[in-house]
Amino acid sequence: MFNSSPLTAAQAAEEVKTGAAAQPAAGAGARPRHVAIIMDGNGRWAKARGLPRLAGHRRGAETVRRIVEAAPDLGVEWLTLYAFSTENWKRSTEEVTGLMELFAIYIRREGRELKRRGARVRFIGERGRLAPDLATAMARLEADTAGNDKLNLTIAINYGGRDEIAAAARRLAEDVAAGLLDPACVDAAALESRLATHGFPDPDLVIRTSGEMRTSNFLPWQTAYSEFAFVDDYWPDFSVERFGEALASFGARQRRFGAVG
Repeated sequence: MFNSSPLTAAQAAEEVKTGAAAQPAAGAGARPRHVAIIMDGNGRWAKARGLPRLAGHRRGAETVRRIVEAAPDLGVEWLTLYAFSTENWKRSTEEVTGLMELFAIYIRREGRELKRRGARVRFIGERGRLAPDLATAMARLEADTAGNDKLNLTIAINYGGRDEIAAAARRLAEDVAAGLLDPACVDAAALESRLATHGFPDPDLVIRTSGEMRTSNFLPWQTAYSEFAFVDDYWPDFSVERFGEALASFGARQRRFGAVG
């Protein structure tokens, strides 16, 4: 949790770029290349204001815009956002329907701007349960931004980390059964190559808002050596300044990956 006074956006960006916050993190430099965010607290933000939960999700979408716009200037090359988990289907039909409509609106409204800003957008998660028009819009945005490289933006929709690992293991088993893979060659690299994030760098830093201190089935394989930051702010209140603080805090950490520092 971060209790220090907020930095300005300019100060945060400069601190991350120069490593002024602390000595560089071993093996990673002073800034995280890949940041993953569990965007939590939209519903509680709304409840605290006497508003419907969907009002919190709509305000949260505005925070997504600000963070995505700020990320490249703060030195972030990869940004992965946890938008909807496989467990979120348990919520009320009204909320789930509203969220799916909000995703479609976000893709339609922000897609052109994301392309203009040089963001490459990709989605991870099981698409079979999504409405066909939403899945089509997702695929279209991926294709439209495939040539961009200023920011790699990944959005996890209907994503569950255990399901992703199970699917990768199933593909391994199918390849072994088909005689395409020697069982002796089944190792961590083989499984990783069958994950939805194959080719992505693992997250250096995972941020979770709303004060909760758990990962909620988000990228369990990929975050084995990630640093974590748990922030008290609800996602609609998460600011660029707070984002910069989390990045600067990362620069103060020593990442040893099992070695002796």
